[in-house]
Amino acid sequence: MNGAQDMGGMHGFGPVAPEPDEPVFHAEWERRAFALTLAMAMPGGWNIDMSRFARESLPPGEYLARSYYEIWLAGLERLMAERGLVSAAEIAAGAPQGAAKPVARVLSRSDVLQVLHRGGPTERPATAPARFEAGDRVRARNMHPATHTRLPRYVRGHVGTVERLHGCHVFPDTNALGKGESPQWLYTVCFAGTELWGADADPAVRVSVDAWDSYLEPA
Repeated sequence: MNGAQDMGGMHGFGPVAPEPDEPVFHAEWERRAFALTLAMAMPGGWNIDMSRFARESLPPGEYLARSYYEIWLAGLERLMAERGLVSAAEIAAGAPQGAAKPVARVLSRSDVLQVLHRGGPTERPATAPARFEAGDRVRARNMHPATHTRLPRYVRGHVGTVERLHGCHVFPDTNALGKGESPQWLYTVCFAGTELWGADADPAVRVSVDAWDSYLEPA
């Protein structure tokens, strides 16, 4: 979706200033917010694309005013509320109100390492040949979906070159809506900086984007 999270190439946000030797977590609550989001996916039944969409769909003013893990926490609250696992009163109080909600399954402490090690592989068997191959010139579709997508806004409508094929993978646009995995071929496409941002861009800049088959058309 065209939300506040898709700010690549936009003006007005200033330079990116990396923090030297930045830690994974700046505070203990950030670690807990991350862990809770992953653990609650088991009783909540959401997938990674649903989780991303919950964060992306925050109002732009709210999204931009929050820190990274504050956004994760707000997304977790939304996911749990949508599934009746927490009430508005409980979120406001920061504590349970009444009896615990019944869930089908939970992530037990003894299973954490196994689950994290296994991860969530997204590759699926191919059911048709790939439309493109390395070296093909393609154009990213000029699309504006209302829900989750992995195609950055700044490459839409622009021409790039297929660098690599990654096999078939779960399609995030349908997976985020609970409409099935709908696997598609996944490619890495390289775009020249001058193609994306015009003649004033650094001619040495190249941007590589992983793009699903339906995001692309022949150039």
